[in-house]
Amino acid sequence: MENNTKKFLPTAFALYFAYAMLGIASSILSQYKSEFAKAWGAQTLSSGMVDVSMVVSVVAAFGLGRLIAYPFSGPVSDKFGRRVSGLIGVLLYALFFFGITIVQNFWFAYAIGILNGIANSFLDTCVSPSLMEMFPKSASIANLFTKFSIVIAQFLLPFFIGWVTMANFSYHTIFVICGIAMLIDAVLVMTLPFPVQNKVVTDKKEAKPAEKKHMHFTPASIAAILIGFTSSTTFMLWLNCNQELGSSYGIKDPSVLQSFYAAGAAVAVLATAQFIHMGIKETTILVLYPSIAVIMLLLCYFIQQPIILYIGSFVIGYSAAGGVLQLATSTTINFFPLNKGTATSLVMIASSIANYAVLSLAAFITGSFSGNAPRLIILLNVVITVIGICLALFVKRSKQQVVSAK
Repeated sequence: MENNTKKFLPTAFALYFAYAMLGIASSILSQYKSEFAKAWGAQTLSSGMVDVSMVVSVVAAFGLGRLIAYPFSGPVSDKFGRRVSGLIGVLLYALFFFGITIVQNFWFAYAIGILNGIANSFLDTCVSPSLMEMFPKSASIANLFTKFSIVIAQFLLPFFIGWVTMANFSYHTIFVICGIAMLIDAVLVMTLPFPVQNKVVTDKKEAKPAEKKHMHFTPASIAAILIGFTSSTTFMLWLNCNQELGSSYGIKDPSVLQSFYAAGAAVAVLATAQFIHMGIKETTILVLYPSIAVIMLLLCYFIQQPIILYIGSFVIGYSAAGGVLQLATSTTINFFPLNKGTATSLVMIASSIANYAVLSLAAFITGSFSGNAPRLIILLNVVITVIGICLALFVKRSKQQVVSAK
């Protein structure tokens, strides 16, 4: 590793840590659906279970917040610097963790959910461009490891939840700890060095900021952006709706599925980094992994046994949450090398639409179809993931044509 990249290792650690907290923030509400639903005044269904659809709606609000902020967060990152964007994101996440513990009303919770999404958008447009600028020779791998930090946190989360339960602590405990951690991380982001943005090498071998150019959109670049929607749908629907599916299949503690899911995603990040190092193209993985996810989703639909969900959680974690969104982001950034922050925003806007629209649809399905809802959501997931495969095939073919033409 070159000396000019070594100095950024502490900064990279702080950014990866922020993403680990992002991973917890994006999944922890789903682990406490009943508790939050009761706190927000949810009704008890005829089956005796608490209606958790409002919690799914708050999780969907994450996507609305991201959708609101991404048009601004990307340009802020490109114009005012990665540090500014990252600091805004980290501080807003601290507000989310503290705020969600004190609200007692669904609409206030919904507002806090929007705040989560805004935090996510500013963090995204800081972290991915920063890591690709810190480690330009392994940019895709550096960006891929943001997912590794997320899934490690999500893998450990059920164990933290178990510890909190055994210690008879409030379910708010983890939120408060994460909020404090984000405040500490904000200090690191404020003080550690960041690289010069969008560097180019001149004849004198001096790094200078590149002159910005207008973004030129092609059908392939638009398809790469849209993969942000389809790839996010695959893992978001599974992550936020697998517990109800597990209960309907007879699993006593469906929260364990979270660990299988996270373990699969962690293995995928390590394996995918090695594949890319070996020369396998990102576009190949963007086709292969969603194809595996579709097969596994269909198996989970047709085989209504607990064992298939344990296997399915690991496989879907690997194939859907193991870095597909991050590779879609890297692929899109390659189309717009001088507008990395804005390119990241575009992918994440597509991801945000998925988070808001698809999870809102899932909340509607959950409230309308009760016991049949989990399996209907699987079918919805299959359809959107297949669309993602088609988009990835188009991007792959377009890139091959460009290479052939040179």
